[in-house]
Amino acid sequence: MKLSLRGMIPGAGRDSNQMACALHECQNTLLMRIVTQGNTGIRVGQDWYCSVGCFAEAAFDRFATISAGRVVEMPHSPRLTIGLAMLTKGYLTEEQLRLATAQSRMRGEELEAVLVRLGLANEWQLTAARAAQWGVPVLGKDQAGHPLESDIPITLLRAYSAAPLHYSVAAKRLIMGFAHRVEHSFLVSLETITGCRAEPCCITPTEFAEQMTRLSAMPDYGEMVFENSLTPAQMANTLAGAAVDISAHEARFAYSQNLLWVRIAGKRRTVDVLFRGRIDAGLEETEDSHFLQDRIVSRG
Repeated sequence: MKLSLRGMIPGAGRDSNQMACALHECQNTLLMRIVTQGNTGIRVGQDWYCSVGCFAEAAFDRFATISAGRVVEMPHSPRLTIGLAMLTKGYLTEEQLRLATAQSRMRGEELEAVLVRLGLANEWQLTAARAAQWGVPVLGKDQAGHPLESDIPITLLRAYSAAPLHYSVAAKRLIMGFAHRVEHSFLVSLETITGCRAEPCCITPTEFAEQMTRLSAMPDYGEMVFENSLTPAQMANTLAGAAVDISAHEARFAYSQNLLWVRIAGKRRTVDVLFRGRIDAGLEETEDSHFLQDRIVSRG
């Protein structure tokens, strides 16, 4: 059998743009930059990086952009207050709402807590009003309560008081129950990372707590959380280490409320890396970048 490299060289019957490393500053040889993507490299969306080093450099650029404040997230707020939603649903009279609002302002207490304390509302009524606020359905009690394997980080579920309730493999549809406010940025992140359509609904805080006990992690899934502030280079270094550990072939990035979520998929394992701390732009790139490259070389 003869070994031919013609199919790996630009202009030899293959579109080199589909094979070339997406990092413009790639320092690898021409041959390494156009090797078959199915056998090596890491894909991020439509981009493909020929090595962990190039992937890490591209990740550094992403993190540096965010740390410079060039990523702006528009907050999403409901039109109705919870008090008006309760009034509209007929759960409160105007007099009861005025009383609760006055006590809320006087005590510096959340209106929902005042309503419960005064016995003017129960948990289910508040959940129904919250659903009216956000324009989403309330999950019926007969539809909850099923065990579910999940590859969504527990850290994120707790941060947003959200729990996965149902997943359809065929339809690529994921139903998320929110116990408080519906976080649209989290829904966008879910769709970006999982490739599923994420649909919100409202559930009671009790139902949220119960559903969390029914969740179990999917096999070959891991979660890494970093709470402290890191520089873009340190974050890129962390991803590089995880990519090497699992022989990564694909990565996805999402950003929600100052929380960075990166999913790295390997041959036998998927890892979610979460950066919760503020990105520290105070350190220069040079020293950290050298450490990044040294680590990649030593582990590769």
